[in-house]
Amino acid sequence: MTAEPAVNAPRVRAGDWLDLVAIAVCTLAWGTTWYAITHQLGVVDPVVSIAYRFAFAAALLFAWCALRRETLALSRAQHLAAFGVGLFTFAIDYAFVYWAEERVTSAVVAVVFAALAFVNLVTFRIAFGQRAPALAWLAALLGVAGVALLSWEEVASAQMSARAWTGIGLTLAGVTAAAVGNVYARRGELAGAGVAASTGWAMAYGAALLALFALVTGKAWTFEFTWPYVLSLLHLSVVGSVIAFLLYYGLARRRGYALASYISALTPPVAMTVSALFENKSWGLLALGGVALVLLGQVLLMRARKA
Repeated sequence: MTAEPAVNAPRVRAGDWLDLVAIAVCTLAWGTTWYAITHQLGVVDPVVSIAYRFAFAAALLFAWCALRRETLALSRAQHLAAFGVGLFTFAIDYAFVYWAEERVTSAVVAVVFAALAFVNLVTFRIAFGQRAPALAWLAALLGVAGVALLSWEEVASAQMSARAWTGIGLTLAGVTAAAVGNVYARRGELAGAGVAASTGWAMAYGAALLALFALVTGKAWTFEFTWPYVLSLLHLSVVGSVIAFLLYYGLARRRGYALASYISALTPPVAMTVSALFENKSWGLLALGGVALVLLGQVLLMRARKA
């Protein structure tokens, strides 16, 4: 059984403030990327846009390692772990997310994705034998209930259309792929891979796999030279990929992947605010109640980790 780093501390340490900053930055970054993705849809095929995103992000991470004189060389086990992250997180997960946002609003995708922390409990139990306390499973139940409430409102407003169901189903598939990606990220950590180098390689593998998929399926390699597309691509690559994932994987190594992945439960209020401002999405009491249940589940999960 592989134990994750303890989250308990007798007093506030400098690392605690670093963790709070990481959570805040990731929440704001990913809370806005859901809407930024909508500007990537339309002209350029989603798979091609994701390949652009992670190819650029990987190049930035490799340059970062070179500037800091950090080695980019990985062992065979570390490369296999990075390939797993690239396949499941940066290729499969993000492809499903982009396809989902073609069918439902960005905030709905963000809230459904809040289930990631709960799916992590299951995948890490299977992969590493980690036993979650009962309070964590109660948090999972509340999170699932909250996601169901918000998802139901969206489906009902779409008159139970197949398009809405497909968007929610694609998001749940992306959640599962992201959880498997976290398992490979943990294996890379156990193999001794550095955060920046392993993340850079993972994004490079993900971009290469997406490019291969685009070539095999005959996707058109186009580019949209407009400010919305270019600026959103830069935001997604620099803020949503390089900065956010460096902070996320660093937090996960210090505090554990279940707790770190619960950042996905903090992003819905930000995503809902952005969606209300720019997508004219209105939210009723049912949806707000769903978000409240998700956030309550997060509080319980954090207490369970401290226990």
